[in-house]
Amino acid sequence: MRLLLSAFAPELGSLAGDPPAGWETATVGVGAVTAAAATARLLAERNPEAVLFLGTCGRYDGRLGLFEGLWASQAIATSVEELRGGAYRPGIERVRWDATLKGPLPPYGVAVPPAITRTLEGAALLASVAPVEHLELTGVFAACHAAGVPCAGALVVVNDVGPEAQAQWTANHAEGSRRLVDRLRASGFFAGA
Repeated sequence: MRLLLSAFAPELGSLAGDPPAGWETATVGVGAVTAAAATARLLAERNPEAVLFLGTCGRYDGRLGLFEGLWASQAIATSVEELRGGAYRPGIERVRWDATLKGPLPPYGVAVPPAITRTLEGAALLASVAPVEHLELTGVFAACHAAGVPCAGALVVVNDVGPEAQAQWTANHAEGSRRLVDRLRASGFFAGA
């Protein structure tokens, strides 16, 4: 059995009620810490052979288009304050986790700050780390790596990071999730997994 995860059920699109053969679905909540705890619990309870996280993300700049899908090649824990030099991480802290499953979408690193970035200045700083922002992926990847379970993330861009992000996300997240699921189904990923 393989496990399809998302922060909340609408991001699973049509897969929420009708997962592909050999797959089960679950949600892990919002934020990296909540997602890590929920993913660790699900891994222990269900013992999947692999995990795929589906979600939405915001773009920092024009490298990716609205409704464009991507394969999260790496989840990177970071923050605006860290990039400004006002905070630092201990040298022994792990801040990057690689995807360990290959997928059908273009690969990109994903920045995972502790909260949604609301300023254009913050978006410009974080763009030096990755083209997109997402909130749960470091937690999911960290739990999977700790348990030795192969993992990946498929995301779809639904908003620009900045002052209008919430309104854009609200208007676009359902359509983005539908398009992402349709693209994954059309690619044959679930049949070949």
